[in-house]
Amino acid sequence: MEYFVAPDSIVRKIWGKADTVLFIFAGASAEFALNKAVDWLYFTGKLPSDPLGRLFSTVSYARQIVFAEYDQALFAIDKISSIHRAVEQKRAAQIPDWAYQDVLFMLIDYSIRAFELLERKLTPEEKEEAFDVFNRVGVRMGIGGLPTNFDSWQQMRQEHIQENLLSSDFTLDLYRQYKKHLGSGRFFILKKAQILVVPKRVNKLLKLGNLPIFTSAIITYKFLRLLKIENYLKNVILPEAYKPQIAALDTV
Repeated sequence: MEYFVAPDSIVRKIWGKADTVLFIFAGASAEFALNKAVDWLYFTGKLPSDPLGRLFSTVSYARQIVFAEYDQALFAIDKISSIHRAVEQKRAAQIPDWAYQDVLFMLIDYSIRAFELLERKLTPEEKEEAFDVFNRVGVRMGIGGLPTNFDSWQQMRQEHIQENLLSSDFTLDLYRQYKKHLGSGRFFILKKAQILVVPKRVNKLLKLGNLPIFTSAIITYKFLRLLKIENYLKNVILPEAYKPQIAALDTV
């Protein structure tokens, strides 16, 4: 049986744990708010009306691709392309390649950052593998100008962070929506999680600050995982509507 991502791939290990995926979600939720192309997500009205659902749908598609058989993964990728083409037709404009690249780059970067935060440092070969998986997604989608290896991706990623991020009215509104849908307590936790995983420029633009004490909380959480009682904590801090979806993320 052929898979888009090999069963023993580090990418499956990264995307097979709810904890890691939640930190990927935290990082992406921060950077989505700053991206200069975020107006495309506002065009349909789905992002401001349901920001958590919109971001979880991105995570869901990524996981489908990571764990699916090869043909099913291609079907999922083609469905993503079809959805975006429909939005382009409605707006009578084309989403720029750099905006597509930014989303792929986020998935690569936050996959690495989240896993290294919660587990261990990845080897150069494992980072290359993470790059390769999502780069192949971009190739299938027909995105132009993609990097050819991890080193060239790193350079492009830094350029995109410098050039394609901006704090705007969309940023402020999206964070208001996060707070509205999460509630004050969970919103506070989201922002502290973002501090731990986002690049420095993202932190600076969002003015997230620095809170070393929260790093100690991560150490404590890892200890709770060893005791296998971390689910009690997650049940307290996670929104009720998303608990089943989040529980289903644990596959490895």
